Amino acid sequence: MAKIDPIRRAEIGREKRARTRAQLIAAAHSLFARQAVESVTVDDVVKEAGVAKGTFYIHFDSLAALTAAVADELVKSFEGLLQPEQDSLAKPALRIAFGCRSFIDKALDDPRWASVVVRLTSAAPEGREIARPRLVEDLRQLSKELPDDGMSAELKLEIVVGIMLQVFRALGEGRLCSTDRDAAIGAILRAIGLSAQETKSALARLEAAPALP
Repeated sequence: MAKIDPIRRAEIGREKRARTRAQLIAAAHSLFARQAVESVTVDDVVKEAGVAKGTFYIHFDSLAALTAAVADELVKSFEGLLQPEQDSLAKPALRIAFGCRSFIDKALDDPRWASVVVRLTSAAPEGREIARPRLVEDLRQLSKELPDDGMSAELKLEIVVGIMLQVFRALGEGRLCSTDRDAAIGAILRAIGLSAQETKSALARLEAAPALP
């Protein structure tokens, strides 16, 4: 009987555990796309993943831990959508518009992803942090440029996230389509204090910015 190198044996074990963990996260992602996060059970997850219930608890202490892992995956997907080109845009309003366009394009390409974002953001504390990276700082800079609009950066954050989640929900349910994208971005820019002319200018400049591949 052939001997297996102990180091290679350990590597095989780690690879297998990583695959199983990813399998459980993917199963939860699929379930969250179809039903409310709070309605999903461990039994649902292991059935979807095709693994034993004991296997679940090898990787996660609870459903909350699995939900946090799904949220972490979504955060990474958000970060992946924000291309280096966004950082090269000088104006915060244009960076915000670019980010919104990137996220909406992703939702158009993958409505199930959009549904997971909506459900996770609504149901889990971890989900509420998904949309915060980068956006808060851009909104603070925008508030400095628009000191007389009477809105704090925190209020603007709630407005942007609220509209985006509603757009995601509608895209996930097939009630909106690609022709609504620019109008949705324009509505967000107007809602956070830009004038009609500033919004029109931002959308025109956005057309010249690189899009998602």
